[in-house]
Amino acid sequence: MQTTKIKQSLTDLSRQGMAIEFFSAYQEMDVERMLSLCTEEGTVHFTSLGEAGKGKIKEFGRNLWLLLMECFPDLDNTVTSTKVDTAGNVTCQVKIFGTQAKDFAGIVSKGLRFDSDHIFIFHFNEDNQIDDIRITWDHVHFSRQLGS
Repeated sequence: MQTTKIKQSLTDLSRQGMAIEFFSAYQEMDVERMLSLCTEEGTVHFTSLGEAGKGKIKEFGRNLWLLLMECFPDLDNTVTSTKVDTAGNVTCQVKIFGTQAKDFAGIVSKGLRFDSDHIFIFHFNEDNQIDDIRITWDHVHFSRQLGS
């Protein structure tokens, strides 16, 4: 029994490490490194955008993250907590912040800054690759901070 417990603990630590690596790459605006941690068919759901916020990580996610980085050139993040649930999903609470330099998603740039709490839930396959990401934030608060 002891071996099983240690193995699970190492799996949990590995998955938390992968999540932190994702945010390290995000912080460095290295989308390709972010995507390298994910499966080819992985899915993403930016839940605050409803059904329009669903797609493949390596297509929709890639394009949205690139757009964010273009419109918020000082985009940054701070992971405030990580937790592994009994199914092996990693939930991260993250502060994301930046100054808008270009119009984004219908929000005209006024040069304002946002600071927004996000929750990322990462699901992993049996090879410890990210195969699903769910991202939630208060979109109304985000938009208000940008003057919308």
